[in-house]
Amino acid sequence: MGFSYHKSGMDCRRTCLHFAILLLLWNTTSAQIRYSIQEELKIGTTVGNIAKDLGIDRGTLADRNLRIVTGAKQDLFQVNGRDGALFVNQRIDREELCGKSIPCHVNLKAVIENPLEMHHVTVEIVDVNDHSPSFPDREYRLEVPESTMTGARFQIEGAHDPDTGVNELRLYKLSQNEYFRLEVENLSTESKIPFLILQKPLDREITSRFMMVLTAIDGGSPPKSGSLNVSVIVLDANDNGPVCGQQKYTVSIKENVSMGTFLLRVEAVDLDEGLNGEVEYSLRSKFRSKISELFELNNKTGEIKVKGHIDFEENDL
Repeated sequence: MGFSYHKSGMDCRRTCLHFAILLLLWNTTSAQIRYSIQEELKIGTTVGNIAKDLGIDRGTLADRNLRIVTGAKQDLFQVNGRDGALFVNQRIDREELCGKSIPCHVNLKAVIENPLEMHHVTVEIVDVNDHSPSFPDREYRLEVPESTMTGARFQIEGAHDPDTGVNELRLYKLSQNEYFRLEVENLSTESKIPFLILQKPLDREITSRFMMVLTAIDGGSPPKSGSLNVSVIVLDANDNGPVCGQQKYTVSIKENVSMGTFLLRVEAVDLDEGLNGEVEYSLRSKFRSKISELFELNNKTGEIKVKGHIDFEENDL
């Protein structure tokens, strides 16, 4: 048993045509050119000369229709068909094109006819230090209980710098103060997280608020920076007891004094704030029941008044 295969003339012509097209494409894609420019160059700035770099006679360019093919919506570059100069056609923002990616390349195709040639052109966009580090907000409020132990860490939301390489965010600095120091955790080359570290016990009654400035600095030359105002509010702990203005109060009254007569006012102060700083007064004595019959104490104001009948012979307190 045998097998035979027959190819028609049409099939042969189709195969030859495909081969010719592949051969043509192979011949036309004959070179690759690389240029490197900084972002934000002025429109019209020359990047390089395609004709010169490919060794094409400039005198023939007028008849060969030299052009750039990008496939992008925006034509960042154009070529002068008369002299072969590749130039900036629109504003180039490296961060908009590539974000944090390194390197940042724009790939073009230079097409020239008679005969047909196609060459790859790669333009590297180099970052310039056109951004300053910036924080999400201008101010940051941190509430810390005064009972917090030294060594406690408080994370601050870090700054962001769209620039890359040497121009990206490099370090943080904290304004000088004796209670907090700065630590920076490097999660990656692009992510640096600042922390405040408590290094001295807090006392709200001495200092209830701290104002500091956290500064983010990039590696540009000259460097650029951004600042964050940090406000640390020390929350009260009930660490103080009421203190009277004097240790002993003395008052003399006559017997048969009228009920409701004002005798004195006890004053005490608690350095804590809020509910922790509120003071209530009460009378304590081994004759408490008898005292309560004769005198009335306002537990809010500390005022003591006569409540009952005062008789020297009957009352020995």
